[in-house]
Amino acid sequence: MSRRVLITGAGSGLGRALAIAYARRGDCVAAVDIRVERAQETIALLDAADRPHLALAADVGSDASMAALKESIEQHWDGLEILVNNAGVASGGPVWQTDLAEWERVNNINLMGVVRGCNLFVPLLRNSGGLVINTASFAGLAGAPELGAYGVSKAAVVALSEGLRAELHAHGGKVSVLCPSFFQTRLTESCAPGQERIRDIAERMMSKGPLSAEQVADYTIKYSEKGRFLLLPHKDTRVMWWLKRHLPGAYFRSMLRYASKALELDK
Repeated sequence: MSRRVLITGAGSGLGRALAIAYARRGDCVAAVDIRVERAQETIALLDAADRPHLALAADVGSDASMAALKESIEQHWDGLEILVNNAGVASGGPVWQTDLAEWERVNNINLMGVVRGCNLFVPLLRNSGGLVINTASFAGLAGAPELGAYGVSKAAVVALSEGLRAELHAHGGKVSVLCPSFFQTRLTESCAPGQERIRDIAERMMSKGPLSAEQVADYTIKYSEKGRFLLLPHKDTRVMWWLKRHLPGAYFRSMLRYASKALELDK
């Protein structure tokens, strides 16, 4: 049976890979991006058949834009089965060097964008036993240096997802939170001016990532549909997450070594 899937940030990277993967499974996809032409490019790649895929524009950082998106969805569909809050922006730098405007920008999109998505669209799937997938990052679990506002915003998405999971349990709904490490996307295009150093480091790490966006998308769909809450597609992060929970001191030392190498701070 064809399901209706709403994906934000679907104009490139992971969002586009998820849209393609869901369409291949026979689902109807609403591809949402801040730039409608990117959403249209994604829809053009999908297996259409007789399914009414949608290309829609919305800014997840705007209350009005997201409310208008809900109206558009309701005009086409009478509900959803799957909601994927995927849109986000990149940022980095030490906590004390990240100005307050950047904290507000990043949290408004990465956290409040997910909040807006859940607030507006969970009611459309709450009684259907639907699935919510929120894209966070291993940065939200890592507690690593120079993640600044980005790491905090993604940690908050994990906490939000935990609470929503409990709230939807009685209604038969399920929630997964995706926490990938580095893989190739266009995310660094959203870095703020002045963050060129962090952007360059992230791009080098992404180019060396062992997984593609398509592999992360396939992992996400497979294990979210199995009911898994915390999705860690990278093998090394599954090891690090185990280490952090069971041997936090050893994790901290390992994380410092990894971060020192990644940030080229070794003497």
